[in-house]
Amino acid sequence: MLIAVLIPLGLAILIYVVALARVTIAERVAPNIEAIGLGAIVSFFDTLGIGSFAPTAAWLKFRRMVPDRLIPPTMVVGLTAPAMAESVIFLVLLGVLVDPVLLFGCAMATLFGGLVGAPLVAKARVWIVQLTVAIGLVLAACAYAMANLHLFPGGGTAAGLPLGQMIVAIAASFGFGLLANFGVGNYAPTLVMLSLMGMDPRLSFPIMAAGGSLMGAGASLRHIQIGQIDLRVVIGLAIGGIPAVLVAALIVKSMPLGLLRWLVLVVVLYTAAVMFRAALLGRRERRAEVVTAGVAIS
Repeated sequence: MLIAVLIPLGLAILIYVVALARVTIAERVAPNIEAIGLGAIVSFFDTLGIGSFAPTAAWLKFRRMVPDRLIPPTMVVGLTAPAMAESVIFLVLLGVLVDPVLLFGCAMATLFGGLVGAPLVAKARVWIVQLTVAIGLVLAACAYAMANLHLFPGGGTAAGLPLGQMIVAIAASFGFGLLANFGVGNYAPTLVMLSLMGMDPRLSFPIMAAGGSLMGAGASLRHIQIGQIDLRVVIGLAIGGIPAVLVAALIVKSMPLGLLRWLVLVVVLYTAAVMFRAALLGRRERRAEVVTAGVAIS
C-alpha cells in the first residue's frame, strides 16, 4: 500500500515542478534572497518537528515582505517543495511501519481538503484571512509551549488505529488540509490527534509529511492558476528549503530545541497580536465602507 502513496506523490511532485517552472519562466521571476534564507531556516527546523508555517508567517508579516492576504497562499506554494522532500524521506524511513490504510486515507483526505480550501482564501476578505492566520499562530504557539513544557501527548506504540478512530483521523485530516490554505499548518494538529489516539508519535511524521506535500501540490496548482501569490518569495522559499531538509534529515541526529521553541513562541505570539489588530481594524474599515455606501445610495 506504500506504493499507493508514493505513486501519487511522485505525480504530484512532477506536476508541481512543471507548473511552478512554467509560470516562473513566463514571468522571468528571480528569487527573493531573503526568502531563500528564510526557507532554509524554517524548513530545517520543520524537519525536526518544529513546523514551518507559523515562523514563516511571523517573519513575512514582521518584515512586510508580502501583503497580508498573500501570506497564506505564498507560504503554501513556497513551502510545498521542501515538504515534498520531507515526505519522500519519511516515507522511505518510516512509511513501511505505518498502517497503510491510515497512511493513504489521511494523505488523500489532506489533499482534498487543500483543493477545497484554495479558492476560499482568494475569495475571503482580507480581515478574515488575517483573523484566521492569527488564530492559527496562537494554536501553533500553544503547541510550541506544550512541547517545551513536555505537555504534548506522549503517544503510545501503535502503528495503526481501530476503524472508528481511523475514520475520525481521516475526516480531521480533510479539515487540516483545508485550514492549511489559511496558514494553519497540519503538522502540530496531526501529531497531537494521532498521539492522543495512542499512535507512536514517530509514525505521525510520514502521515503528516505525505498529507502536507500532497495538499500543498493540489493547493499550489490552484493558487498558481489564481495568481494571488508573490512568486519571488515562493521561489526563494523553495530553493532555500530543499537542501535544508536534506541536511536536517540525513545529518542532524539530535539538537537542543527548547530555547529555540521559546524564541519562536515569542515571535509567533507577537505576530498573532499584530494580525489580530490588523483584522480588527480591517473589519471596522469594512463596516465603515458598508455604512458609507448605504448612505450614498439613500
